[in-house]
Amino acid sequence: MSQITRDDLRAAVGAGLMTEAQAASVINLAEEREGIRTRRSGLDEPFELFKGFNEIFIVVGLTILYLGWSGVTGFSLLATTNGWILGMGFGVFAMAGVALLARYFTLTRRMVAPSIALAIMFGLSAVQFSGSFAAMLDLSLQGSLIVSAGLAGLALIGYYFFFRVPFTVALIAVSAVAVTFGVATLNGAVPDSIEDVFLLSADGPFAILTILLGLVGLCIAMVFDMSDPHRVTRRAASGFWLHVIAAPAIVNTVALTLFQNPDAGAKIALVVFVAVMALFAVVIDRRSFLVSGVGYVVALSISVVEGEGAFLVILLLGAGLVLLGAQWEAMRGAIMRGLPAFPGKNRLPPWAQKEASA
Repeated sequence: MSQITRDDLRAAVGAGLMTEAQAASVINLAEEREGIRTRRSGLDEPFELFKGFNEIFIVVGLTILYLGWSGVTGFSLLATTNGWILGMGFGVFAMAGVALLARYFTLTRRMVAPSIALAIMFGLSAVQFSGSFAAMLDLSLQGSLIVSAGLAGLALIGYYFFFRVPFTVALIAVSAVAVTFGVATLNGAVPDSIEDVFLLSADGPFAILTILLGLVGLCIAMVFDMSDPHRVTRRAASGFWLHVIAAPAIVNTVALTLFQNPDAGAKIALVVFVAVMALFAVVIDRRSFLVSGVGYVVALSISVVEGEGAFLVILLLGAGLVLLGAQWEAMRGAIMRGLPAFPGKNRLPPWAQKEASA
């Protein structure tokens, strides 16, 4: 009999033959029977946008369908004074239609790309409803943003708990950011440029809010990750999308602030910070923090080292990243074995360990 793989277990979960928790328990038992907690080659940080071209074909059809619906019924009504009733009605109808499509493409067919597209369309439909509701209340611009993003976020939370589409958590995070920044602008403070959102030295609370929201997102993502260290369930995929949102918020805020500082000490601190983020990325087995910081190292190399020297540094950096990507698991295993025990270490994704010789 052929050996059952993790892909087989994922297919069993998708077919409804077992739950995600049961699949994770089977994998954990199998690895305990082997006497080691080993990291599998080729399954590090699984990521999937689509399973086949048919999914892309369906996404194109869904996109055209939704664009036609929006053009005929939707967002243009929000600009009128008396269109909020129709806007709310069309928003509810659109959310119901998307939910019906999601029952088929997400729950029945288990398609990846159409599920992501439908989550986005549900979010846009929720914004259509909540924006019309805010227009009915005749709120200020900031008030409309808070109400619209807040109601849309609540609708997306309900959508996530019913359909369990991991990408939805990214949309929920975006709505939380919009609500927070809307509240921050109630006192009249508005960022002058996009840099003010990340520069800690800029006026206003926006950079502080950005890094705080990033840290909150990171904590929630780690809860997802530690609940599924083997990464066979949708909890790990949900954590992935939260890391995609949280990593740039944290890294950009600190790195851009240090990069804009002309002092040599700030440049050294930037290199140290990126190195720490790279180590953190390896430990938690998430590459998003490393990817977010690489651009600053490249920019720093160009600004500090002149001429061909800058390109030599970039060449070495690229070679190092390729080597790290090729030998990620081996390097992570060495780092994790070298690190002392710390809270939660045994709940991180397993790392390769050398078996004791017989």
